[in-house]
Amino acid sequence: MLEDNVEFKNLGLVVTDEQHRFGVKQRAKISAKGNNPDVLVMSATPIPRTLALILYGDLDISIIDELPPNRKKIDTFAVGKDMENRINVFITKQIEQGRQCYIVCPLVEENEEMDLKSVTELAEKLQKETFPQFRVEFLHGKMKPKEKDEIMLKFKNKEIDILISTTVIEVGVDVPNANIMVIENAERFGLAQLHQLRGRVGRGEYQSYCILKFEGRGKVVQERMKIMCQTNDGFIISEKDLELRGSGDFFGTAQHRNSRNENSKFI
Repeated sequence: MLEDNVEFKNLGLVVTDEQHRFGVKQRAKISAKGNNPDVLVMSATPIPRTLALILYGDLDISIIDELPPNRKKIDTFAVGKDMENRINVFITKQIEQGRQCYIVCPLVEENEEMDLKSVTELAEKLQKETFPQFRVEFLHGKMKPKEKDEIMLKFKNKEIDILISTTVIEVGVDVPNANIMVIENAERFGLAQLHQLRGRVGRGEYQSYCILKFEGRGKVVQERMKIMCQTNDGFIISEKDLELRGSGDFFGTAQHRNSRNENSKFI
């Protein structure tokens, strides 16, 4: 849809789901393919720039603030390295009760220059040392689409107990039996991304948990972990994101201003 040679005869409505995953130019380009079309953008956590546009009256707003029936609030905890053994014991108990677990990493392969958990490195450790009694698989964006689909289907069919992944599971994944989300190096992710990842659990009848494993004692990191633990409300999280990062450029393409406080890469 974004390519220049794609034209529409009479584009009247543009609906953008997961709006935070698109850049300013991308959204403008889609809208420009029609003659001033109506635009509906949707997101669990609006980016700071969108929130600012709402505040200045450039966008009308509708809020869905209720959980679907039988859903429970996700309990969120921010912890350091010293809690790793307790977390592993907790994961073991939950899997023994029939549940499943996501573990999200910021990298695909080990990087000697960056002391971050990587998918392949962590998968090997968990498979051989930490959880040899469970079925552990990994998933990342460099895999072929068929491979990714097969692994997600196995996870959905309860043939995998622990799925280690990059952020490819951020949207469009619905496994009601999975009730634990562990995010490694949570300080490397933005607030919107953390909230989206957390939304992969809590999709069934079981009490669900999101565990943010983070490093660093900086004020911004502490503030971001604190807001994630305090609320499941995407708009409150977005307001904090706006406060911490700034509103972005109304007439430019920056989604936010204070990128130095945000270590993750935004599209």
